[in-house]
Amino acid sequence: MIRSLCRLLTAALPAVVLFGQPALSQAQTTLFNGVTVPGVVITHSPKSSGKYIGSPSIAILPDGSYVASHDFFGPNGGQDGLGLTQVFRSTDQGQTWSLASSIVGQTWAGLFVHHDDLYILGASKGYGNLVIQKSTDGGYTWTTPSDAASGLLRAAGTYGYHTATVPVVIHNGRIWRAYEDNGSGGGWPYHFRAYTMSAPIDSDLLDASNWAHTNYLPTSTSWLPDSGFNGWLEGNAVVDRDGNMVNVLRVDVDGGDPEKAAIVSVANPYYASFDPVTSIIDMPGGAKKFTIRYSPAADKYLTVASIVNEDNYSATRLPGQIRNIMAMMSSDDLTSWTVEQIIVQDLSDVTKIGFQYMDWQFDGSDIVIASRTAYPDGLGGANNYHDANFLTFHRVSYSDLLTPGDANADGKVNLADLQILGDNWLSGGADWDLADFNGDGVVNLADLQIIGDNWGFGTTPDVSFDQAMQQSGLTLPEPGALSLLAMAVSGLILRRKRH
Repeated sequence: MIRSLCRLLTAALPAVVLFGQPALSQAQTTLFNGVTVPGVVITHSPKSSGKYIGSPSIAILPDGSYVASHDFFGPNGGQDGLGLTQVFRSTDQGQTWSLASSIVGQTWAGLFVHHDDLYILGASKGYGNLVIQKSTDGGYTWTTPSDAASGLLRAAGTYGYHTATVPVVIHNGRIWRAYEDNGSGGGWPYHFRAYTMSAPIDSDLLDASNWAHTNYLPTSTSWLPDSGFNGWLEGNAVVDRDGNMVNVLRVDVDGGDPEKAAIVSVANPYYASFDPVTSIIDMPGGAKKFTIRYSPAADKYLTVASIVNEDNYSATRLPGQIRNIMAMMSSDDLTSWTVEQIIVQDLSDVTKIGFQYMDWQFDGSDIVIASRTAYPDGLGGANNYHDANFLTFHRVSYSDLLTPGDANADGKVNLADLQILGDNWLSGGADWDLADFNGDGVVNLADLQIIGDNWGFGTTPDVSFDQAMQQSGLTLPEPGALSLLAMAVSGLILRRKRH
């Protein structure tokens, strides 16, 4: 009877469909002033204000709240000759947002959480001082970077500092981040010199003496003799597959050329080097700012960027000026990138529409994104694709890159995932994080089978699957479900043995 039940279950339950060709995400939209805007609108600034929205950043606080920020640029973008950044909070998973604070003296800045405190790291103004500020109340109030002991990490002298909302990463007991200055001369983007900064993870991050800086690396147009290597900027601190720190930078190339990125080797906190023969790579979205993070659960590097593909390619327009397709990409090794999903696209007007400078974070099996968005608003729209009028929030699943059965996206299939399934047994409208692995909208025997098939992935389980079922103490509301589950478990065990 058990073997028969197993065969019936195997025949009746739908197969898990793995990720195939890139597809357009079913993104949430906001009706704004009669216009359907992609994503949740966090804030809006009409072009008539002369204040354009830049530098989107997003972080997740220890209590699960989201914090997002942006700066202003344009003719009225600053305040008192300094940068101006606004910080917003959401306590309902990004559905609604409220203004928490405005920071004068911060631009091109990125948020991050470290030791449960919120930080923002950027420049005091365009090519100004390198400054960091700290908030212990989730973004409502901030420290003042008045000197080298309180967040003024480096003063702008002959050269000023530049960055974007790029990631921080922990490696070898230090916290790392990429930066640039404008010390090469020659104008944008040739003037950027790339470097990486780091500090011990338990040090006072507001104290300039705790931060080490590598040497500054200029670029050369000769690095791509048949194309254009016009400069690099907005680097990402990333740990590569060999456990080495690298800085992956955006590369500005000529019109019609394939998008590129550059990978700088960071040997230690004080020294970096670059080999243009081996370390310039093809990368969709590489001509615009991107953010790379590694997912242990997927065992892949992910990024979200504005890509050029066959739908929006131009032989004459600079790839850096094509920003109307937002996509998620993955890589096994930081050098070969695959477009996994088109998140948002609008091909109607490449000159006025842009989804750009996305910052994002992992949130279970989802990634949550803040985008600098140029889009129609019923008020004349954005000034152009670059001069954004919206800050928008987006959520997209990356569960197709995860192992089926890994509900909590920790890279393992174990008792924690089984408990999640039990807690949500027969729940309708469920998603991956609630243990609906096959996407049929309900947590049931099909999902239990998937956990059983992958039991022990990524770990050495303390108990077998049938022992875990007996020890889990799951509460299953369906009458007779427990006996059915026991039979199903036995069937799964027998089926695995036959394989």
